[in-house]
Amino acid sequence: MPDISTVKDLPDISFIEYKTVDDVKASMVADYEAYMTEATGKTYTLPRVSRDRFKLYAAAAQIYQAMKYVDIKGKMDTVKYSVGDFLDLLGAFRCGATRNQAAAAVTTIRFTLSAARASVTAIPQGTRIAAGQLFFATSVYTEIPAGDLTADIPATCMTAGETGNGLAPGELKTLVDPVPYVQSVENTSTSSGGADRESDESFAARIFIAPGKYSTAGSRNGYEYHVQDYSSAIGGVHVSSDQAAGTVDIVFVMADGSLPSAEMISAMSQHMSAETLRPMNDLVTVRAPAEVKYTVSLTYYINQSDNNRAVAIQQAVSAAVDSYVAWQRKIGRDINPSKLLALVMGAGAKRAQITAPIFTAIPADSIAAIDGAASITYGGLEDD
Repeated sequence: MPDISTVKDLPDISFIEYKTVDDVKASMVADYEAYMTEATGKTYTLPRVSRDRFKLYAAAAQIYQAMKYVDIKGKMDTVKYSVGDFLDLLGAFRCGATRNQAAAAVTTIRFTLSAARASVTAIPQGTRIAAGQLFFATSVYTEIPAGDLTADIPATCMTAGETGNGLAPGELKTLVDPVPYVQSVENTSTSSGGADRESDESFAARIFIAPGKYSTAGSRNGYEYHVQDYSSAIGGVHVSSDQAAGTVDIVFVMADGSLPSAEMISAMSQHMSAETLRPMNDLVTVRAPAEVKYTVSLTYYINQSDNNRAVAIQQAVSAAVDSYVAWQRKIGRDINPSKLLALVMGAGAKRAQITAPIFTAIPADSIAAIDGAASITYGGLEDD
């Protein structure tokens, strides 16, 4: 998902000057007392318990509700606060950005004949292959040449969304639509690229950088926008031009932090090489980021005074380590054990001894990747 932090860090605003319902009540009572004082010529104070005060409070609740509607509707015209259909309209009218709809996962299917044939074997477009209740269909018409035994064919999941991701090689092996002479089928790559409908946070982040797409000079923001615009399955993106002039290097990862498959890289390369998206003299290369491996090994302790919630803290520490691993999975982010310590302490630990990872600077076009499972040792209770 695109980085939403810049949008979230924008200033807070209020179209009703941050008023609360108590402010509205106090204002209405003050107005009432001022009116009665002017009308009677005597200083008037509304009793704490009176029928008129209750009426004012009841009216104040309705008035404040109307004020909140005004506040919300005003905020919906800003990228920080807008959601749902309001965000769709904001993107469309401000910069022509549209929300990415659900995308289907893709993979490559290898069709294998029972024996070589003297003539070509046709594999119709739309031939279905299944793994349980999940169906993929071949994307193009393909022929296995005479004398050959196999053909590798791109296939697309028939159900859009993340559900089609993660099928390892060999899991798609049931041929639903029989093809004469085909003995077996199986996917040769892990299915990937499936994505649910783009979230408000992801879309808001894209709207924020969308003006970069209007650049005619191939700006960094422009390239980042078009990469993320391709599919909501795209996560982090890094764009650089450190080689020869006119060469643009794009690296990206998927929204779940995984590396893009060969099919996804190929599709992205075709998308980004279109002359309608890039300056004609730019040579665009697309690849996955290089991975820098690290391990997690720590021992933590809990205050004796927290013994009544020791189990909950242990669970929270485990979740904190998972959060750290997810946080670390960002292109160009240095491996930082201080962040791990902060999360573990925030989970309720008294102290923690972290032996791994150690701080490691990560190149801008690389990404940290945990090597194996995290080693988390609970050292027990200690005096405060």
